[in-house]
Amino acid sequence: MPPGSLSTSFRLWWRRRGAAFALALLAAALLLALSRYAAVPSASPSPSYGHRLPTLVDLTLVYDRGAVCLDGTPPGYHFLPGFGEGSHSWLLHLEGGSWCPNLKSCARRQKTSLGSSAYMDSRVDFVGILSDDESQNPDFYNWNKVKIRYCDGASFSGNVQDQVKNGTGFFFRGQRIWEAVMADLLSKGLSRAKQAFLTGCSAGGLSTYIHCDDFQALLPKTPTVKCLADGGFFLDVEDISGRRYMRAFYNDVARLQDVRKKFPHCRSDMEPGQCFFPREVAKSITTPMFILNPAYDYWQVEHVLSPEGSDPQNLWRNCRVDITKCSSKQLEILQGFRKALLDAIDELKNRRDWGMFIDSCFIHCQSMKAITWHSPSATRINNKTVAEAVGDWFFDRREVKEIDCEYPCNPTCYNAVLDKPYKEDWLAG
Repeated sequence: MPPGSLSTSFRLWWRRRGAAFALALLAAALLLALSRYAAVPSASPSPSYGHRLPTLVDLTLVYDRGAVCLDGTPPGYHFLPGFGEGSHSWLLHLEGGSWCPNLKSCARRQKTSLGSSAYMDSRVDFVGILSDDESQNPDFYNWNKVKIRYCDGASFSGNVQDQVKNGTGFFFRGQRIWEAVMADLLSKGLSRAKQAFLTGCSAGGLSTYIHCDDFQALLPKTPTVKCLADGGFFLDVEDISGRRYMRAFYNDVARLQDVRKKFPHCRSDMEPGQCFFPREVAKSITTPMFILNPAYDYWQVEHVLSPEGSDPQNLWRNCRVDITKCSSKQLEILQGFRKALLDAIDELKNRRDWGMFIDSCFIHCQSMKAITWHSPSATRINNKTVAEAVGDWFFDRREVKEIDCEYPCNPTCYNAVLDKPYKEDWLAG
């Protein structure tokens, strides 16, 4: 063998083998990362924020002939069992997703997860208030947690006979979905809960106002039952053109799904859509509630305050997607919108067992995002994150009535910057 040929052969062998070895290490690392996704909680959550991947939770369908989504498919939910001291505590979250005010928009929803379980993800990640990571969700991380999917288009409140138009069937069964899912969860341990918490975001936040007392009635032996509505306090106010766009929208939803009968508090001289607003629903709620709402809710800025039909020259386009792009006149109008929210909840501040966190941020839902629920960069009022304020209220550690100052006073605000305004009412919210 010529001089140096042995070392040359060894180097060639090492290059081939070394490359294969590196690939094997890479594959092993990838498998290890993927293995962290599971449908059950970790027994020892990481103590440091941001070092854990979200837990993925499987979809469970509920088969009840009377309870179906808009297209007739079965409704569903995702259930993450609790562990340790939280094994007898339950947190339920009602998904949001706006509403459909007519058959055309409901038909579009039938082709999405907001109207059919055929389009729902088989697994979803649990973050924010649903997280099982103690550093992200310090008070509720080890509870039984449920995300209830929204597929009826009327905040789980409709209950009418089937309708057919142009050969397409529509099922308005939100109330029956609520009842069927609750019955299923009661059989799985909810009936034995020592404490229970009903929450919801956006249209799910409105659902929480609507069903809060229903939830408590299902759990007569549970010592502590409370509710939280996140980004669900929609306002019945005039938009920039002087119209009440949101009331007209709710009128259509209420008539289509006959939701008025769900609201015994509703006076006969009121329009059906008025009964659907949280300010009216809240008047009859006896269960302790927590109102989590931004004063400058970007969904409401677009759909309640400046809907496209009221802005023909599109003067609000930039302001709708980025509050820093609002003109001084637009900011003045936004401050009036904030005042309307504070006026609407003013009568609720006197309820001793109610809590609230009204920040001055340009955001929508805050409980379902890790960064806005509880993180080093989360919004704070009086040095408390949303998660800390909600926990203090739920466990009676202190009275929580946090009302932020006017924008742009709060430097901790997490303000969203949207790519573009929402174009479909049925898909937003």
